[in-house]
Amino acid sequence: MKTTLAVVLVTAGLLLVVRPAVAHHAFSAEFDANKPVKLTGTVTKVEWTNPHAWFYMDVADATGKVTNWAFELGGPNGLIREGWTRNSMKIGEIVTVEGSQAKDGSPIANTQIVTLKSTGQRLFAASSRGAQQP
Repeated sequence: MKTTLAVVLVTAGLLLVVRPAVAHHAFSAEFDANKPVKLTGTVTKVEWTNPHAWFYMDVADATGKVTNWAFELGGPNGLIREGWTRNSMKIGEIVTVEGSQAKDGSPIANTQIVTLKSTGQRLFAASSRGAQQP
C-alpha cells in the first residue's frame, strides 16, 4: 500500500512539473515574424501567468467592428527584468502593441513592444522571439 501511494505521489509530482514545459512553445511554432501587427485598443484583461503572461484588448477596425485580440508576453520574471510590474497595464487603458500575428491569421499575436497612451511609456515584452529594441 505504501509503495502504491509513493508511486501515485511521484507520478502526480512529475505531471505537475512536465505540464508547464509542454505548454511552452517556440515562437516559430505559433507566430509568423513576416506578419507584423501594430494595433491600438483598450485592454480588457491581463493574466500574469507562467510560462507566458497574456493580455487581451478590444481593437476596432476601419468599419468599427471590434475584435478582442490576445497578446502573448514573456514570462513574469522576464517582464520584471524589462521594468514591468503587475500594475504596469490596467484594464480600460489604451495601448498600442507591436508584434507578430499567429500563423493561422487568428486575432492572437506575440508582443514585442507595448506603448501606454496615457504616459507614452514603451514597455518591452520579454518575448520568446527575442528583444527587438530600437
